[in-house]
Amino acid sequence: MKKLLLLTIALLSLSLPTYAAQEDQLTLDWIDLIPQDERNQFDSYGMPATDHSGDVMKQSKVGTVRQELNGSTVKIPGFVIPLEGDENMVTEFLLVPYFGACIHVPPPPPNQIIYVKFPKGAPVQQLWDVIYVIGTLKTETISHELAETGYVIEGTAIAEYDDY
Repeated sequence: MKKLLLLTIALLSLSLPTYAAQEDQLTLDWIDLIPQDERNQFDSYGMPATDHSGDVMKQSKVGTVRQELNGSTVKIPGFVIPLEGDENMVTEFLLVPYFGACIHVPPPPPNQIIYVKFPKGAPVQQLWDVIYVIGTLKTETISHELAETGYVIEGTAIAEYDDY
């Protein structure tokens, strides 16, 4: 019975995001932000099928957020689109899964854009390459002129990206 319980726990953990070494911090990939039963609507880059008919492509609203992630401490990699701050520090930004998202049309769907509030400010020079953002994830919609977001992170730290 004990072996069956351990096997069940091991199998269930394969479908969950990985935990980092720090206090129940979830290390997420962008696919983890999409509910399991909706992932077939997205390609391997987290983008839905795009309608190219018309002059301007609009943001697809396909997909929902994962409510069970609300309030989690997370670490997620991404690219920064600065929104608030000055020439030295950025205090609010969009975190997106690939370079150029929201600057080029169409932006990713809301569940693939995170609005980050980073009150202590992040040095601008750290934000040109992919970075990790660490903080508390909230399932909250924010409408910005660039795009609608499905998540917000109250940022506590920024870390250098390592891809291993």
